[in-house]
Parts: sequence; structure tokens; C-alpha cells
Amino acid sequence: MSINPIARELNTIINAGNPHLLEMFSKVGRRLYFPKGILKQSGEARQQADPRFNATIGIATENQGTMHLPAIMQYLNHLSPSEALTYAPSYGIPDLRKLWKQKIYQKNPSLQGKTCSLPVLTNGITHGISIFADMFNSPDDVLLFPDKMWGNNALIMTVRGDARISTYPMFSEEHGFNLKDFEECVIREAACHHKITVILNFPNNPTGYTLTEKEGQTVAVILEKIAQQGTNVIAVLDDAYFGLRYEDNPMKESLFARLCNSHPRLLAVKLDGATKEMFVWGLRVGFITYGTQIKGDPSKVYDALERKTAGNIRGSMSNTSHAGQSIVLKALQAEGFEAQHAQKVKLLQARARRIKEVLTNPAYNDAWEMYPFNSGYFMCLKLKSTDAETLRLHLLEKYKVGLIAINKTDLRIAFSSVDEENIKTLFDYIYAGVQDLKN
Repeated sequence: MSINPIARELNTIINAGNPHLLEMFSKVGRRLYFPKGILKQSGEARQQADPRFNATIGIATENQGTMHLPAIMQYLNHLSPSEALTYAPSYGIPDLRKLWKQKIYQKNPSLQGKTCSLPVLTNGITHGISIFADMFNSPDDVLLFPDKMWGNNALIMTVRGDARISTYPMFSEEHGFNLKDFEECVIREAACHHKITVILNFPNNPTGYTLTEKEGQTVAVILEKIAQQGTNVIAVLDDAYFGLRYEDNPMKESLFARLCNSHPRLLAVKLDGATKEMFVWGLRVGFITYGTQIKGDPSKVYDALERKTAGNIRGSMSNTSHAGQSIVLKALQAEGFEAQHAQKVKLLQARARRIKEVLTNPAYNDAWEMYPFNSGYFMCLKLKSTDAETLRLHLLEKYKVGLIAINKTDLRIAFSSVDEENIKTLFDYIYAGVQDLKN
């Protein structure tokens, strides 16, 4: 199948700035482009045509305004019909993209002096992972995950993407991130592949663990060393729960800040969004941002990456919700937003601290041990003698307690959805369930 001339042009731009990027693309990634046809002609018409006679866009208008039903707009307070009901650009609303990039730099001071792309809007981070898989995963590529990972990754990467997942134990016996096994896994897979993809999700789902500053720096050094030795490395930073830190020891910045621009063979891909950070799950507002070392003008290469990404979106779901993007943009600009957000983080922090207080009770020691956690929405228990799925079903039936069984030994608890005053009772029920199954 021949490559479209626009895609060929984008590939030429990328190759001139960093030829290793072109090596990282999947077949789909190399062929992707953003079409100029109807969209280009509609854009020209918006700028030059008399609004009375602009018959290019496939929406309905009335008196040169967006046609709408009052029955719909009554539920969209403070948004105009054009902000809520029209198609958003496949790239996302320009003002939101610019503001989110500013926020990335504000939250990650180490990015100062480095370059990255303008974020492209995704339909939540799940969609961002799917976009990444389309663009960069080829059949039989290897992806490195810890053994504690979000299950949907396998569905996206291996079932749909036909790649192979290689795992390493997430925690060491010292109850920190398992740097030894991580490094061994990276070295082993790099020896067999010209490209490796490392997925780093912190705060982690399901464990709620974020790397310490020292662990994060070591992870970065390991990946940079592999890139220096000649393997193409894609580091995907799944920052879904970014900023939800409850202790002093977790990293304050995303690893994206350290890995961005670090080596031409290392591409850092940041997946983040309003979804979890701003507690707006159903609005489905996420972002994908790229950072690597580029020769010459980085803006041209990043623009080409953004156009390929927007082409992926255009060719699958057209665009993400305009209403959701408008709400997030206005919220970020609203007075009092930061204080409101901090109050909710403090509430989650109180729950996390209460869990650790409750679990100091030695009475629970025969039933489980607690995996390390310091951030995010979740924490996990490692059961000592009880099958996790059997216990999950028993707790649901007898005590009306809902938990997630990760495997035979691990239970995930979303303390994000349990009020602080109910936490001790929750763990007492879990313990009672363990004792029931022993008898």
C-alpha cells in the first residue's frame, strides 16, 4: 500500500529532525497524516466566505448561529451553543491545548529550557493509550510493565495491538520499587529488540504507589543508558492520577520532565488529563504530549507528530467532546479552582492516612500485608492464605462490600470512593471475611 503524499511529507520532516522517531513508528504510524480535503476547504471558508453563504460544515445553523434545542441548552449553563454543540478540532480546542501545556510546565519545573509538543486532546487516557498503540506498536513489539498494572493495558496493547507484554515484580523485599528487576528486564528485552516500550504509571493503578525522587532518577538513568547503547526506547508516562500525593516522599514531578529531550533514541510520551486530576471522569478530557531530542527546529517535528496524532483521531472518532473541553478550559481559568482542587486532595490524603493508621493494628497481621502506597486512588492488600476472588465474592454476598480481585493474592481497594468514617469498618469486614473462609 502506497503512502499518502502528506504522510510522506510528515515522515520527511520527522526524519530530518530525528530519524530514530521514524524507526519507532508502527506501519500505521508511518502512514498517518491529517487530511487537507474537506477540513482544509472548510477552514478557508471560515476565513474568507460570507457567513450567510458558508455551506461547507456539516452542522445545522440558524440565523448564522449554531442551531440548538432549548431542552438541551438548559442543562449546559454558562456555555454557548457554539462552545458545547459544535465539532471541536481533531487536535482539540487551541486555547485548552495551550493552557494545558502551560500547566505541564508549571507542575514540572525541570521542564524549563526543554521542548515538547503541544498536547493533543484525547477522549480520556484510555483513548490516549489506544492512539499510542496505533502509532507506535507493531506486532510482536515488547512492552515492559510491572506485575501490578491496570488490566485494560493488556486489552489495548496485546489483544488489539498484537504486542507482547513483559513484566517484572513491582516491589522489592524492602517494600520499594524493584529497581533491580526493572533494570534486568530492560536490559534483557533491549538485547533482543531494536525498540522497547516502557510503560510507567505513577501513581500506579492498582497499588497507589509513586516512585520516590531517588527511584525516579534511577529509572531515568537506566532508560537513558539503554538509549545511549543503541536501542530505541519509548517511555510512556501514564500520569492519570498526577498531583494526588499524600506523603512527602513521592516524586513531585512526572518522569516526563527528566526524560524529555534526554537522548535522540528516547521518546517520552506523556498521557494525562482532567479525567482523574480534576475529578471529571465522564467528561473524557485527556492529552497526549511528546518530548524528545531533535536536531534543528523542534517545532516542525512536533507539529508533524501532532498532525499524525490528529489524523489518528480524525480517522477513528473525528474529535473529542467540545462541551467537555469547554468546561475544563473554563474551570482551569476560574477563580478559586486551585483552592477547590487542593481541598479535595486533602480529603483523599486524610483517607490514605486513616488507612495506614487502621492497618497498624497487629490483629490483621495473620490475614494480609499492605503493599506500599502514597498517592492516587487505590491501595492493595496481599492476602496470606485466602484466595482473593473467593474472598471478593464472599464479602460481596455476606457483607455487601465491593472490592477488586487482581489475582489469586491481591485485593484492590479504591479508597477514593470510601468516606473516612467508614474505613475502619471496611477493613473489619474484610478481616471477618478472611476468618469466615478459614472456618
